[in-house]
Amino acid sequence: MTDFPHTPPRQSWTFSNDVNAEIRRAAATGIYDIRGGGSKRRLPHFDDLLFLGASISRYPLEGYREKCATDVWLGTRHARTPIHLDIPVTIAGMSFGALSGPAKEALGRGATEAGTSTTTGDGGMTEEERGHSRTLVYQYLPSRYGMNPDDLRRADAIEIVVGQGAKPGGGGMLLGQKISDRVAAMRNLPKGIDQRSACRHPDWTGPDDLEIKILELREITDWDKPIYVKIGGARPYYDTALAVKAGADVVVLDGMQGGTAATQDVFIENVGMPILACIPQAVKALQDLGMHREVQLIVSGGIRSGADVAKALALGADAVAIGTAALIALGDNDPALEAEYNKLGTTAGAYDDWHEGRDPAGITTQDPALYGRFDPVLGGRRLKNYLKVMTLEAQTIARACGKSHLHNLEPEDLCALTLEAAAMAGVPLAGTNWIPGRNGF
Repeated sequence: MTDFPHTPPRQSWTFSNDVNAEIRRAAATGIYDIRGGGSKRRLPHFDDLLFLGASISRYPLEGYREKCATDVWLGTRHARTPIHLDIPVTIAGMSFGALSGPAKEALGRGATEAGTSTTTGDGGMTEEERGHSRTLVYQYLPSRYGMNPDDLRRADAIEIVVGQGAKPGGGGMLLGQKISDRVAAMRNLPKGIDQRSACRHPDWTGPDDLEIKILELREITDWDKPIYVKIGGARPYYDTALAVKAGADVVVLDGMQGGTAATQDVFIENVGMPILACIPQAVKALQDLGMHREVQLIVSGGIRSGADVAKALALGADAVAIGTAALIALGDNDPALEAEYNKLGTTAGAYDDWHEGRDPAGITTQDPALYGRFDPVLGGRRLKNYLKVMTLEAQTIARACGKSHLHNLEPEDLCALTLEAAAMAGVPLAGTNWIPGRNGF
């Protein structure tokens, strides 16, 4: 009798170990999973695009001898004092509450040294961030936590948050263990009690009300500050068009790879669209309205390198915003803390339980013993270095494409490696002139 080899056990793709573990966790606890960070699934992204450097048909710029400018103006449509940044990489809104005070200080320090802006996030303005940020954008959220007219006037711009990429249509969370005395006082909340902010603003029911709110904010700030409107990557064409109609100076577009301090995992992984699919639709809305470059577009969601910056700008954005990458630059998820991450049941690079307030890096916590470890001066220096490298990388690519300014990059400088990326970004599949979905194909 012949012995045939046994077929090795096969793990189900549908019911993988990760899926089975979540089913068991849900069955044991009866509650949904909450975590921070962004989507962890593989999505079409900037890595699926390549630049077509210059040779004969295009003329490249020479190394560091020929200039490639990087500055950007934001809020030029209506504001009396638009913002001028040295680089097109800004720091996205991350709240005090989600982040520690020293972490907010480090963001201000690093951004200022690099010549760019920071954003407050939910929960109000901290003196650490205002005091160390040359340019600070004040987020105006549905929760209204920490909002007051004086701080609106102290800011350099106001960002009305309608949606966020990790949870478009969903509100924010801040669990009780992170609501310290100071956080509770700033947000007018009871200490130690879980809070969830609203998913929509309390004083409007549609886009016409957004126009009224923008006018109110302009009157409060004497038409001095640029008004941004931030939208999650869900229906970017129509949302961008409506934000422009309502009077926005800047549209901030956040894709589903963007992070969050805390929300349901099912939200992070199953709601929204990749930023690669969002940018061309938002740009088309601006172009159709004759407002491209007059209303600036900032995009965020998984920006990690100067190449990502250059690709976003080539697709039509004016600037980008980084959040998760900035935290990593400060020292979050550092392998040097692997032993402490292991004690929390995770590993460096995968830690996402920011809502628990036990971050050993001292960045996403309100525990004095933990955030006391974090040096905001060193953190600011690390962030400045990272922003400098991103800018140099973007300039290197732009020069190779023959561009004397990052904003001269264009879709014609790009090709795509996959059908999905080609269709989403609206650029040809590499080696062809075919854009899937165009001209009936």
